[in-house]
Amino acid sequence: MNTWLTATLGIEVPLVQAPMARVTDGRFAAAVSAAGALGMLAVGPGATADWVTEQAGAAASAGRPFGIGLMAWALEHDPAPLQAAADSDAALVSVSFGALEEPVRRLRAAGKLVSTQVGNLEEARRAESAGVDLVVARGGEAGGHGRNDVGTLPLLQMVLDVVTVPVLAAGGVMNARGLAAVLAAGAAGAWAGTAFLTCRESGFPAGSRARLVAAGDTDTAYGRVFDVAQRAAWPREYGGRALRNAFFQAWVGREDELAADVDAMERYAEASRREDYDIAVIYAGQGAGLLDEETCVADVVAEFARAEELLRRVR
Repeated sequence: MNTWLTATLGIEVPLVQAPMARVTDGRFAAAVSAAGALGMLAVGPGATADWVTEQAGAAASAGRPFGIGLMAWALEHDPAPLQAAADSDAALVSVSFGALEEPVRRLRAAGKLVSTQVGNLEEARRAESAGVDLVVARGGEAGGHGRNDVGTLPLLQMVLDVVTVPVLAAGGVMNARGLAAVLAAGAAGAWAGTAFLTCRESGFPAGSRARLVAAGDTDTAYGRVFDVAQRAAWPREYGGRALRNAFFQAWVGREDELAADVDAMERYAEASRREDYDIAVIYAGQGAGLLDEETCVADVVAEFARAEELLRRVR
């Protein structure tokens, strides 16, 4: 499969593994890159520049291209990880969710290929104006944080119509069928996170992987409950999609009450330490219903690579 993405990054499969904080570190990114896609390490809030440098070294150990994912809003509080990313050997740096103009300028000045995730057309236009090389059209089906404004397929079609830079599709792209679909629509590739969550190489505990394997098609929910419970500083417009659990059901629509309930937040913190997923969060997208077993990175990438065969059938 030859697309702008494979030609530009020197990868075999037009697939970027989405950066997921506390799940995809440098070792994980190296495994994805070694399998033929682009592995991304995730720089979560509170990560230091030294940590970024260390993990970038681990990602580079495969001798293959890799990427780094940054959160724009977190860089406003601590810009040091941005410089570490700029100084790294990363082939692609993603800056999403917040004011991206200055980070994009600095990364482009350092010679980096830069992408950003967008959840609506306003963000897509702003991203292209900021000078990104690549736009990721991230639909509301996607796991973790982002907007819930538009579904992946309509968003992809609209973004392809309004920007001139290459576009990747994110949200619900779980396997060869999903990749073939977005390539046929005109995307340069896919950006996938949930598909990798049951990989044994990930930072997810075994208990969370078991919950994901058991998840059904309607078992995710979108909102801010878990951000409030964790006192996370995410901007309000970027809620999170996660597996629905008893804690979410009890507090959805009552987030202001939760923020004032010290006991509830202490129970949440304790549940997280115990890995009690009736309370603690497992971020995942709507594609979680397709996860039916624990797997490994190489097998996930190999499944996506079958998109080439599917596309040949319809030509």
